Amino acid sequence: MLVAAAVCPHTPLLVPALAGAGQGELAGLRSACHEAVAALLAAGPDRVVVVGGADHDRAFDGWAAGSLRSYGVDVTTGAGVPVLPLSLTVGRWLLERAAYDFGAVALRAVAADAPADACLKLGAELAGEGRVALLVAADGSACLTANSPGHLDPAAAPYDDLVAGALAGGDHETLAALDPGTADRLWASGRAALQVLAGAAAGGAFDGSLLARAAPYGVGYFTAVWRRRGAAPGSS
Repeated sequence: MLVAAAVCPHTPLLVPALAGAGQGELAGLRSACHEAVAALLAAGPDRVVVVGGADHDRAFDGWAAGSLRSYGVDVTTGAGVPVLPLSLTVGRWLLERAAYDFGAVALRAVAADAPADACLKLGAELAGEGRVALLVAADGSACLTANSPGHLDPAAAPYDDLVAGALAGGDHETLAALDPGTADRLWASGRAALQVLAGAAAGGAFDGSLLARAAPYGVGYFTAVWRRRGAAPGSS
């Protein structure tokens, strides 16, 4: 059963050494991410699953390593040879800051182009045993401005508004209905991971809180927390 979820961006700019000129806005986003992770763990989950988009589906144990060296800073999370995609590297880095027991963590990459029904099915499977919390690493559209990585698309802002509203309202049905083709056109790399969350939350009622929203480089970033109604910490 999904008891809580946190949604955070997977930009490496959350790491202070990479924040550069956007330090002020990114510092606020980073603080919101730490707050979201703390709220996630306060729900008392039996295990935490970090979910993020990647080129391919793949499961990793909680000790797997990821590196941000290719982004210009010598930051590594986990042990051994770095194998994690960017989304899981940033998600694991955030969880590491909270000093959580990684023996109770799973890391799950979902293909960024995975069909919606496959994402929903995966979410239901991940939430199937015990008290589960999801840390979802997901960005919005990268087409919000003329200087965005995907350039300006007038549909990008309404798409991000839709996602932000769903996150604020604990609305898994809206996330489940996101169109993969539209998300791909808008460079919304977090769509698949958000639909995994939707699948995990299906059948439950959640209180949502949007802690932060920013787009300092023309890419939509959200930070949100979902808490299952009636699921007190430690209850089954």
